[in-house]
Amino acid sequence: MSFSVVIPARYGSTRLPGKPLQDIAGKPMVQWVWEQACQSSASEVIVATDDDRIHAAAIAFGAQACMTDPDHPSGTDRLQEVAALQNWPDEHIVVNVQGDEPLIPPALIDQVAGNLASRSDAGIATLCESVTSLEELKNPNAVKVVSDQQGMALYFSRATLPWPRDAFAADATTMPEGQWWRHIGIYAYRTAFLHQYVAWAPAPLEQLEQLEQLRAMYNGVRIHVELAQEPVPAGVDTPEDLDAVRALLKERKL
Repeated sequence: MSFSVVIPARYGSTRLPGKPLQDIAGKPMVQWVWEQACQSSASEVIVATDDDRIHAAAIAFGAQACMTDPDHPSGTDRLQEVAALQNWPDEHIVVNVQGDEPLIPPALIDQVAGNLASRSDAGIATLCESVTSLEELKNPNAVKVVSDQQGMALYFSRATLPWPRDAFAADATTMPEGQWWRHIGIYAYRTAFLHQYVAWAPAPLEQLEQLEQLRAMYNGVRIHVELAQEPVPAGVDTPEDLDAVRALLKERKL
């Protein structure tokens, strides 16, 4: 199985401007992501950005980098432009490793690519992990996912999903019994799907939740979700997340 990794890296994050270039232990965050991706089985790893500063930084640390349209509404649109520029065939698998996941385990990149390759009924493959705290369950930056018994996603949301009605009615301050899943921001697509995706208008649910995978679901695409083979720290969405990653790496002495 051959696949490529694309790392969308946008400068203009609303919650953490310049996020891909934020320093983590002496390296920009996007470099951490790239180095993790290079340890996977991918045949190539490309940083896709809309910003000259990120492009220059990527070239400086040795990455293959691609400038893309600054007006893309989502990272998936940015991936499609890269796929078109690279002229990848329709069945070629492309893994989207988000530029704010500096500690993504390389094994998960291989896992999600392999899952898509083995599931012809899925248009996208992605991963999840267990939610272990009430704080995370209620945190809108931790995207939750529910799936059917075949492992296909039913919905993704920033809200507490599913809502434990009886447990929260009795005590909304304690983690309820049961199982909840946090979506991990990694996706595998086929090139043909990417070309199809950009032809669709942004979906109402996508715009409401600010979750681009909902555009695919709105248009009937099935998304395969599997428990990640390894735990992964949460991505960096806020300054507090960035501080947590820095502290973790300092603890690991990296």
